[in-house]
Amino acid sequence: MKIVAGVDEVGRGSLIGPVYAAAVILNKKIDKKLLKDSKAISKDKRKLLSKYIKKNSIWVISKASVKEIDKINILQASLLAMKRAIKKLKKKPTQVLIDGNKVPNLKNYNLKAVIKGDQKIASISAASIIAKVARDKFITTLAIKNKGYGWEQNFGYGTKQHLKAIKKLGVNKHHRKTFSPISRFNLHNI
Repeated sequence: MKIVAGVDEVGRGSLIGPVYAAAVILNKKIDKKLLKDSKAISKDKRKLLSKYIKKNSIWVISKASVKEIDKINILQASLLAMKRAIKKLKKKPTQVLIDGNKVPNLKNYNLKAVIKGDQKIASISAASIIAKVARDKFITTLAIKNKGYGWEQNFGYGTKQHLKAIKKLGVNKHHRKTFSPISRFNLHNI
């Protein structure tokens, strides 16, 4: 029997926090028409769909930390988060479909990169949705403890509001130090 897992990452372009990845094996009964790229779905609908996906699939969410991102770069950290998610699945998939044009270095797995996979393949869309909901929840919690950066709205992306706040409040431990423009700020106070 063919067992297909979809994999996607979120938070790659953010200036803060870990990058998240999810791996999902959908239950045959799930309504695939509901699943779309997480960026194309409203926040409230994403939350509902995340619960629906988790109830009707085998899923794992993994991440790579800010330290790992700064040490090995965002691409390698994204692939590491994906690798962790795939390896943690309760069932070993016969095929793993990964959003993008790169696959993690993982032996004994049938891995295939699918460009714009989050728009074409239901299991990748599902991975995109649950990873985004999990990361958004984490970043919203960080926003409560790190007021003034607007992370509850910008989720750490380089918006005008966030960049202005960095100039005023400085860079903190949640910022990815190797990312531009963070790398240009005075990092001595961290």
